[in-house]
Formats: sequence, structure tokens, C-alpha cells
Amino acid sequence: MAQEIERKFLLSSEDWRNQAENATRIAQGYLNADPARTVRVRIKGEQGFLTIKGKNEGITRAEYEYPIPLGDAAELLQLCPTVLDKTRHEIRNGGFLWEIDEFAGDNAGLIVAEIELPTADTEFVKPDWLGAEVSGDARYYNSALSVTPYSRWPR
Repeated sequence: MAQEIERKFLLSSEDWRNQAENATRIAQGYLNADPARTVRVRIKGEQGFLTIKGKNEGITRAEYEYPIPLGDAAELLQLCPTVLDKTRHEIRNGGFLWEIDEFAGDNAGLIVAEIELPTADTEFVKPDWLGAEVSGDARYYNSALSVTPYSRWPR
């Protein structure tokens, strides 16, 4: 079974920007946002993807991702109730790839760092710009942000 083991963090400063290697615009929507099984359509740069994810078990869940034609991805995004708009910045730090998602639109102001790990207990060095961990907070799942955007959260 394909698995995703991911930890998610808020950021404590803007210092990460100096380390970003590249940035890619992402549009993604959910054909199904049920927490037990999500079906995501994504356009990342000039590539389309279809991803099916299972229910989170801690920081682990089943994940199956398939490239699809860009035109198909664009048409499938039109079937999604909401399309997330974000820019993904990549940073290599401590032997791992960090993905920093900077959201736009209804989720503007939210910036989240993610790291994928080979095992749930893999140790890693936390960069200075890393803030509080939100791995277990379902509000920060992209599928949840498509239903209740960051702009509508109580302050």
C-alpha cells in the first residue's frame, strides 16, 4: 500500500523565504472531501494529478497519486465546489524536503510547512523558522480548507 507520512507546522518567521529554492503555483479541488476518503484533483505548474487519500491514522494515511492530462485536470476542477489556490515553495533542510504552502484567495494569510517522512518515528532537525505543529488539527487539512477557508475561522 502506498502511504503518506507527513507532519505539518505553522511558521514562526519569514526567514524560510531566503532558503526557498523554487515556487510552483497549485490549483486543487476535492471531488470528495470526506475525511475517511478524499479524492483530489490538482494542477501543479503544467501537470495534472488525481490523488486518492485514506483516513488519517496519526500522521499516516494511504495515498495514491496519478498523473492525468492537464486538460482533464482542468475539466475535473470545474466539478469541484471550491478550488484552493496556493504557491508551494520548496526548501531542502537537514536532508529532507520541506514544502511551504502559501495560500491565496479565501485562505490568504495561511502559510503551512509540511515534511514527508519515511517512518512515523523518523527524527529530523526543526528549522529555526518552524512554529507550532498542527499535524493532528483537521482544520489545516487542505480538504477542510476547501470547506471552511481560513478567512472564515473565528479570530
